[in-house]
Amino acid sequence: MSKRLTTGIELGEYASSILRQAQTFDRDLIWEDRALGERHHSGVEQMLLAFAMELALKAWYVFDHDRDDFRKTHNLLKLFDALKPESQDRLEQEFKKNVAPYHPNMLYSGFGIEHVLRQHADAFIDWRYLHERKKGGMSFDFSTFTATLEMVLRVFRTRYRTVRVEPTTPYR
Repeated sequence: MSKRLTTGIELGEYASSILRQAQTFDRDLIWEDRALGERHHSGVEQMLLAFAMELALKAWYVFDHDRDDFRKTHNLLKLFDALKPESQDRLEQEFKKNVAPYHPNMLYSGFGIEHVLRQHADAFIDWRYLHERKKGGMSFDFSTFTATLEMVLRVFRTRYRTVRVEPTTPYR
């Protein structure tokens, strides 16, 4: 296996690790001010989930192109668009089969992975700089985004297999 493919596997493992860590966060990081009708976020969980998706898509890119000079961007939609059409189609089909039925969005006919990535395209930057308010505000769909990230990582793991190899004779 080339070093670049090892890099892809490592990126996928990093993304999985970040996802697991973000899922352990105490939901008390989000609190409601009922008097003002506002929800407040620390922004850390959203930022980490977006970063995990970025790494997952870059892992796909490395496998697709056998290159580790992936795009220097945090924009999730641009990263998805850089994947080979076969990979985009595979992720779209898996999304429609395993995510969309459980996280429907009635605003879009043919709700797909691109809708999720477009909505959260700049989430890593937006939530990292939470103090810099954006016009129109910010939103983050935790359940759909997390389910999409889990699906991207699960399908990525089907692209390779690892085999533990041990020496047949002990070294002396």
